[in-house]
Amino acid sequence: MAEEAEAKPAETDTAAEKCALRLGLVIPTLNEAGNIGGLLGQVRSVLDAQEIPFEIIVVDDDSRDGTGDVVSSVAREDPRVRLIVRKGEKGLSGAVIDGWAASSAEVLGVMDADLQHPPEMLTALYAAVSEGKDIAVGSRYTAGGGVGEWNFVRRFLSAAAVWATLPVQHAGARAKDPMSGFFLVRRECLEGVRLQREGFKLLLDVLVRGRVRSIREVPIAFGARSQGASKANFKVGWDYARLLMRLYAWRCGVGR
Repeated sequence: MAEEAEAKPAETDTAAEKCALRLGLVIPTLNEAGNIGGLLGQVRSVLDAQEIPFEIIVVDDDSRDGTGDVVSSVAREDPRVRLIVRKGEKGLSGAVIDGWAASSAEVLGVMDADLQHPPEMLTALYAAVSEGKDIAVGSRYTAGGGVGEWNFVRRFLSAAAVWATLPVQHAGARAKDPMSGFFLVRRECLEGVRLQREGFKLLLDVLVRGRVRSIREVPIAFGARSQGASKANFKVGWDYARLLMRLYAWRCGVGR
């Protein structure tokens, strides 16, 4: 009888592992050789410590600085890390969508490669989805979050951009930080949904077009870029404006 009692916990643990939702985390890259190796190490350490089943898909837009070589080296040691190199196509949203399409995981996620998104917060994001939320967002604007040393102009423009999204978001699942590039979402919320491949603000598209009915925002402090140059420029702002106009039109029934 004693031996049977000792065997039951092991069976329960095995069942729990089988029921755990697998995470497919996409990291889009463009010339991030100086950051991606360290990030992959941190992410794997965080997820392994919590026994979260995962795969990491790095989608690289044909970087010329050796980013792909760094990822390939890690992938040879850990088959849970994969590399997809896109030729002749660029853009964060498209890269993430391609990465998600290559994954069969129940939970899909994305984070930046520049170490501005804290890997340790993946645990809280994953917990929110595991507990039943449709989407979990690493938020700079919920209580406890922050944007670091942004100047007044950048803070003002960001706040204005967020305010402009409120009418198109679902009333019951509005995000305070719909511009975040750090989030996890249940795959079922995106099945059959055609997301826009252009631009950088994929979360907003997911919140509006996806079947998202519940959300949890986890506060994050937006870190400083470790190495490399920011991708923010006029085109990013223009792509955002175009996306916003399309989502307003979609809300009005145009293009559905």
